[in-house]
Amino acid sequence: MSAALIGAAFLLSYIGLSAPAHAQSTYPSQPIRFIVTNPAGGLPDTVARIYGRHLEQRLGQPIIIENRGGGNGTIGINSMLSYPPDGYAFVVTDGAVYSVNPLIQANISYKESDIKPAGLLAISPLFLAAHPKVGVKTLPELIAYAREHQGQLNYGSSGVGSAHHLSMVAFLTALKLNMTHVPFKGTGESVPALLGGHVDLLFSAYPSLSGAAEAKQVNLLATASGTRSSLEPNLPSISEVIPDYDYKAIIGLFSHAQTPQAVLDKIATEIAAIAKDPDVVQRLKVVGAEAAGYDGKGHLVELQKERKRYEPLLDTVGLKLSAR
Repeated sequence: MSAALIGAAFLLSYIGLSAPAHAQSTYPSQPIRFIVTNPAGGLPDTVARIYGRHLEQRLGQPIIIENRGGGNGTIGINSMLSYPPDGYAFVVTDGAVYSVNPLIQANISYKESDIKPAGLLAISPLFLAAHPKVGVKTLPELIAYAREHQGQLNYGSSGVGSAHHLSMVAFLTALKLNMTHVPFKGTGESVPALLGGHVDLLFSAYPSLSGAAEAKQVNLLATASGTRSSLEPNLPSISEVIPDYDYKAIIGLFSHAQTPQAVLDKIATEIAAIAKDPDVVQRLKVVGAEAAGYDGKGHLVELQKERKRYEPLLDTVGLKLSAR
């Protein structure tokens, strides 16, 4: 082989090997898509937009918010997996897509190994709300009414296996109450159903309920976190009635499992910085959430904790698959 051919072959080899590294070093070079598994207006959507706005400023590329609700997050996950694993498409959602769905969906369209926790954005307590027609304004009143009217109340959620659903399962199981579950595609659907009196109760994040509570369209009864919320300090924590009761929504970023680690490291670095920004901390506080800013490993730890907490509840209501 001539010297010229050897040189050309070497150059092509070098270009081929260095292209991925070069692409990662210039990341991002195009808009990034945040696929939110809930309709607009819910907590994941709010968190995605708060982080997205700051991420745009730091990375110099647009963050496109795309709402793809349904299937307890599976529709959004499938949408993300349809894109190349290059770090230009992420899912923003709660932990159910990783900690719950694989346990309850026999024909789930993705495997845990297909996706990867890429960063924990925010942690938020859920609030228990009732429609005024139920006639209860406090947690003790609800418990007493539900005991006297077993099976006559219903409650909405963001889907089977969602944090909103399992928080209620834990509540009902501990107090030996019976209510009918009415699942929706997200709080963008379940909260309007509560406001319209189509469901009696539900758990949801503060931004979805605060305006309605001020307008007397719903009655806030309690918070699902282990302590009272600074947003509504006069509301009891359910843990005051049920010891160790502590359920929160963890909102995080998920990527395609094959996304280059260098890209994920860059995103994690940016998320950690954004979570410390006073503007972000305040905006999240207003909607009842706490900035997290964990990297993928920290996100995974929280998901594992969530699965450990939810798994017994899935057995209780017969949702858990006998074999995974």
